[in-house]
Amino acid sequence: MISGLPAQVKIVEVGPRDGLQNEKSHIDLSTKVALVDALAKAGVTMIETGSFVSPKWVPQMADSAQVFAAINRVDKVTYSALTPNLKGFEAAMQAGADEVAIFASASEAFSQKNINCSITESIERFAPVIDAAKAQGIRVRGYVSCVLGCPYEGEIAPESVAHVAKTLFDMGCYEISLGDTIGVGTPIATLTMLNAVCNLVPKSAIAVHFHDTYGQALANILVALQLGINIIDSAVAGLGGCPYAKGASGNVATEDVVYMLNGMGISTGIDLPMLAAAGRQICTKLGTVPASKVANVYATKSSDE
Repeated sequence: MISGLPAQVKIVEVGPRDGLQNEKSHIDLSTKVALVDALAKAGVTMIETGSFVSPKWVPQMADSAQVFAAINRVDKVTYSALTPNLKGFEAAMQAGADEVAIFASASEAFSQKNINCSITESIERFAPVIDAAKAQGIRVRGYVSCVLGCPYEGEIAPESVAHVAKTLFDMGCYEISLGDTIGVGTPIATLTMLNAVCNLVPKSAIAVHFHDTYGQALANILVALQLGINIIDSAVAGLGGCPYAKGASGNVATEDVVYMLNGMGISTGIDLPMLAAAGRQICTKLGTVPASKVANVYATKSSDE
């Protein structure tokens, strides 16, 4: 028996934001709202609902305020938004976001290529957002990207990841999500990186966010669980491709994570058949099939009934 496993895990569903933001064809408002509502009905308690960034950079998220206005809010469900600056934070507050998220990279090259500034400069830009959130009693989540590899820099030193994670935590982020943006991580590298972060940030404040580009996400999640980490980011139906590896899968599928946790006796509070149905529903709208083995088994079951 594996020791040290958490009794329950909080799933942070990133499909409506991280999953849909790279979709090339326009997704209508009602489809986004239906996805968020279906996830809440399935028992997901943390849903990344939208992003308040410039529509010029992420046109798919231009209607985030309308999404927040149209969803049927469920008690005890947190509806969060990505807010890269003060303008985005103010828009998120106006829209009624319960929580916001900011992001920094563990890779200097990735930071320069994506937002034209150093890691330190990017973090300094978030200080006004964190201050404004504190003043309004709004929690801020911090994302760290490229924690296990960078498309420009290659391998990333675990100490660099730990330093960025600690900086965000010390600034006031209540939770730090460690993202393997290009999905290159394997279990031993994951263990080394997580140990480095756990030396500087409380384990209870650490979340993992694995992309499944090379099929390693569930193995890496198991490593995190064995360390006692109990917050996992995932996307229903495995939504969200990887922009740096054509044809690669994106976020680990929530259905696959929940199935694994159920089998390990770890509670998530999520109804797996309802979750799988939500994934099928959005994929039908997108004209794709779920990037989830579990979801595809459930699809076969439902068609047989």
